[in-house]
Amino acid sequence: MNQRLELPIEGMTCASCAARIEKRLNRLDGVVATVNFATEAATVRAAPEVDYADLVRAVEAAGYRVAPRRDELSSLTRRLAVAVALAVPLVVLGMLGRAPWAQLALATPLVLWAGWPFHRAAALGLRHAAATMDTLVSLGTLAAWGWSTAVLAGGLGGHVYFEASGVIVTLILLGRVLEARAKTRAGDALRALLELEAEGARDLRPGDRFVVGPGERIATDGVVEEGVSAVDNALLTGESLPVEVRPGDEVVGATINSYGRLVVRATRVGAETTLAQIVRLVAEAQGGKAPVQRLADRVSAVFVPAVIAIAVATFLVGGSLAAAIAVLIVACPCALGLATPTALMVGSGRGAQLGIVIRGPEILERTRRVGTIVLDKTGTVTEGKLQLVNELPDEVLRLAAAVESASEHPVGRAVAAAARGPLPPVSDFRNLPGRGVGGVVEGRRVVVDRDGVFVDGARVGELQVRDTVKPTSARAVAELKALGLRPVLLTGDAREAAERVAAEVGIERVVAGVLPDGKAAEVRRLQAAGEVVAVVGDGVNDAPALAQADLGIAIGTGADVAIEASDLTLVSGDLRAAVDAIRLARRTLATIRGNLFWAFAYNVAAIPVAAAGLLNPMVAAAAMASSSVFVVGNSLRLRRFRSVR
Repeated sequence: MNQRLELPIEGMTCASCAARIEKRLNRLDGVVATVNFATEAATVRAAPEVDYADLVRAVEAAGYRVAPRRDELSSLTRRLAVAVALAVPLVVLGMLGRAPWAQLALATPLVLWAGWPFHRAAALGLRHAAATMDTLVSLGTLAAWGWSTAVLAGGLGGHVYFEASGVIVTLILLGRVLEARAKTRAGDALRALLELEAEGARDLRPGDRFVVGPGERIATDGVVEEGVSAVDNALLTGESLPVEVRPGDEVVGATINSYGRLVVRATRVGAETTLAQIVRLVAEAQGGKAPVQRLADRVSAVFVPAVIAIAVATFLVGGSLAAAIAVLIVACPCALGLATPTALMVGSGRGAQLGIVIRGPEILERTRRVGTIVLDKTGTVTEGKLQLVNELPDEVLRLAAAVESASEHPVGRAVAAAARGPLPPVSDFRNLPGRGVGGVVEGRRVVVDRDGVFVDGARVGELQVRDTVKPTSARAVAELKALGLRPVLLTGDAREAAERVAAEVGIERVVAGVLPDGKAAEVRRLQAAGEVVAVVGDGVNDAPALAQADLGIAIGTGADVAIEASDLTLVSGDLRAAVDAIRLARRTLATIRGNLFWAFAYNVAAIPVAAAGLLNPMVAAAAMASSSVFVVGNSLRLRRFRSVR
């Protein structure tokens, strides 16, 4: 399957609608589809021979349309305004028991026009022999209005329920408006990412050079060729402090140049940029379903017919139309359809703001079970590049750095980077195989080798270089432990260097001297011992271990192959982002579970009360609308998730 399509779906009003479209699409050979009620879209993976027109016909056969999204919020708001204007006098007349014909005049446009979205959805379902949550709303309001009209027109002298039918439509419309607003807010983070693309980015090609002035947004991913500055990555990675960049450093499109003038060579543009990949991964995650949601979908498929049967039995046995209507209304499980997708939308959107990309909703379940977290050393816990760590006289460092500036060796680059100010030129440069480098600087013979620094044959100092620990790593390890995780440092380096780093950051378990192909084997060994393992890494040699792990977390500053093999991607190189990722994923999962519990518990508790005639239909409608608003509001609390960075 190498086609990935997104179909905007028009006409969905509940989780049952999404389930019916999904079932119809998945009947097609070579198609695997997921339909998301909250995002109003179907994500389809299809074989090359599957035609787009076949997908459209399948959606239409289910009673819906593939069409650009209309402004649902504006349409619902207009209907709600009319409904409120008609409902207020209707309720007053109903409470006073006056002017039944005026009540009919007010209730008719309210139920039939303002409530049309519910009736249309119910009719579509009926045409395809399916019952949806809108079926319950439509049946309830039309039954109340139709019974009352028959009583009034036929002079039967019974009780009329015009105000109940009108208020039910009004309250449910209010709930839908609040849901639509909340869904818009839930997608704000993803839309904000899409808007980050700098002007002019679409005109660039790989290899093009472009200038970025102070305060300007970097147009696309690239490498700095000229200039020194600090880049503010906050909008993309969540990091609060700007990062210093100089020639040779990579920069990411959509970040902001703080002060200097930079000349950047474009390396990735369009759909290949870091920003585009983040947006794609977040959108895919929002379109998926957590395992717990699939259970909810199966329950909702049989729930609506069961509720209709209970309502009919309530009317036949108890003889109370009001009680039957209350059953239909209070049972409408709209909250069930919103429980998972709204939490996913908000959680993944907040993650994107913090530079955390969750590849799919099934990842949430894994974060809850993980007990051991394996940390790659180089580039993950440490900076991943050598630095000079001992003090040298300025003149000695200047001479040594001048010679080393002509070398491509990592040690040479570390020494050259440690010097401040311009370096003098070097002549007669020589590589000394197995020892170091030498050359003539300002008329003096300078040699830098494993025994020290020599100037005109005299030893004047020694160089100590090593890969230094990131300043945030110790705090990150402490936070991981606070989450109940057992950290393990895994590296190909010698045990002495590994244990020094482990002691510095507070890790007790060290596995050193592991070859690249042995990292995945070490993860398998931990899993065989009964441990649920997460792996954090950034290099090509980490990809097999990331794929083997129960939860793979890639440092996004590393290799693309590592990112592709991971479940969570951290755009930032800060290990504390791994803490944020696990905390946010667990919080999102807890929110989904809480939402589903509320939706199920509400229906289970309310249906018997309504069937017993103890729940007024208007109160039932208010309760039903409130449950949906509660679920969405609970999900929106994820927007306030606080980073540890």
